[in-house]
Amino acid sequence: MKTLQFREAIVEAMSEEMRKDESVYLMGEEVAEYNGAYKASKGMLDEFGAKRVIDTPIAELGFAGIGIGSTMTGCRPIIEFMTFNFALVGIDQIINNAAKIRQMSGGQFPCPIVFRGPTGSAGQLGATHSQAFESWYANCPGLKVVVPSNPADAKGLLKAAIRDNDPVIFMESEQMYGDKGEVPEGDYTIPLGVADIRREGSDVTIVSFGKIIKEADKAADELQKEGISCEIIDLRTVKPLDYEAILKSVKKTNRLVILEEAWPFGNVASEITFHVQSHAFDFLDAPIQKINTADTPAPYSPVLLAEWLPNHTDVVNAVKKVMYK
Repeated sequence: MKTLQFREAIVEAMSEEMRKDESVYLMGEEVAEYNGAYKASKGMLDEFGAKRVIDTPIAELGFAGIGIGSTMTGCRPIIEFMTFNFALVGIDQIINNAAKIRQMSGGQFPCPIVFRGPTGSAGQLGATHSQAFESWYANCPGLKVVVPSNPADAKGLLKAAIRDNDPVIFMESEQMYGDKGEVPEGDYTIPLGVADIRREGSDVTIVSFGKIIKEADKAADELQKEGISCEIIDLRTVKPLDYEAILKSVKKTNRLVILEEAWPFGNVASEITFHVQSHAFDFLDAPIQKINTADTPAPYSPVLLAEWLPNHTDVVNAVKKVMYK
């Protein structure tokens, strides 16, 4: 094992795959000369050159479309959005082309492309730069959606995403790029669609993903002092979703809390709630609790933003509610 920052794990994943396969290239705003807006492509221009690490104009619709078109000529592009807020400019290409090429061509054209960049809030960036669209993309058949929470997962999942023959939405966080963690040496991948039991427990299951899962960790530590044992599931992949891991845990703990940084209407937590009550209703000892952001655009004020975002206190209160304490 070695210790890497999240951004370094991203660089390693892309670089290793580009060394193995000349059809893989990186394209996006500031990925080349500037080493990436968050230094998540540092050194790659020097190694691979301007034909494979390509700076673009501020034109997400254009370079998303170019990337998708290049898959039809045998390329395997990685398209970086400076944030997924900006991906809305190119969402027509993602939804109407990337997600549908395989089916609409009768299987003649797979679309092996990765769209990656930050998701969710990252401090005081205002309402249009603080949005989480995981459930939007997961709602569209043909797309896979990955949201890692640590450097080791980021590297293993990104390598798997680059090798996948379907379009993958790979969502990171500006607030995680500096996080450090142990990463296995050598070549490894983590299969898409397999959740991680981040922490084993017996009293309640907490399901989460991405950077907000850190609040679940804090809550579990606090609750452990009160004798409440929390099992934490890191989804890692939102689509396909590892329903089996969730059901297995709920059948053991009989209680479920879902933590997600997203607006409360029609999100990933809603889908999990429906699935669990459909397939494990008799195992539940309490109604499922889901924790989301407030149902408003993200505020700029630091005081309001702290109230808007879920935190570990919200998780503690939700767990105590399902424990009837």
